[in-house]
Amino acid sequence: MPQRVVDLSLLIEDNMPAHKLFQRPVITTHMSHESSKALNLGVPGDAMTFQTNFIAMLDHVGTHVDAFRHVNPNGAAVDEMPLDLFMGKAVCFDLRHIPDLGDITVADMEAAEEQCGVRVDGHIVLLCTGFHARNYPGLDSVWKNPLLTAEATRWLHARGSKMHGVEGPSTDKPSDDIFAQHRLCRELGISHWEWLVNLEELVGQGVVQFFGVPLKFKGGSGSPVRAFAILDA
Repeated sequence: MPQRVVDLSLLIEDNMPAHKLFQRPVITTHMSHESSKALNLGVPGDAMTFQTNFIAMLDHVGTHVDAFRHVNPNGAAVDEMPLDLFMGKAVCFDLRHIPDLGDITVADMEAAEEQCGVRVDGHIVLLCTGFHARNYPGLDSVWKNPLLTAEATRWLHARGSKMHGVEGPSTDKPSDDIFAQHRLCRELGISHWEWLVNLEELVGQGVVQFFGVPLKFKGGSGSPVRAFAILDA
């Protein structure tokens, strides 16, 4: 059967918006094709030139996944977590009625589950709120994302969902410093992807295959990912 790949990753670029507590990334040219000519590589008439980029950024910038170490000093670092945790069957909930700084409740999750026609049973659950399309790339986007409530998080956990994903920089509201959702994830031993994009393309598609695999940073508290989903065309 023909398949289609949907890119769910935010473009990583210099000085892009980051979570309110985090520095923005610095990305610039290290060596260019022009500057590398001075190295006199290659042979006369066929010079070897190249480009390399300098990248300085936290491991929680752009589309990324939180390692258990992020919120638990005794939790597994990103390089210690099993690869199969970062991929698998997924379903996308349509929560576009949730406003900026709104709360995603159990009632919202139950209604979205019924609407999509898939009962959550160990699935990765992706939450489409329309947040990214409404707000990015405005710098104030880091102050507007909704909250995935503790009760809704327990609802996911009770259905065997070990991983979930959201738009925007966090699962917790930026308007307070409680971090209820992150603290509950620490307690339950589950985690999530943040700042996913293009989730609208998954709404109404039923079960899809999702991939959001991190880089293998030793001791990493998280990692940028190239997230994507595979759909039947």
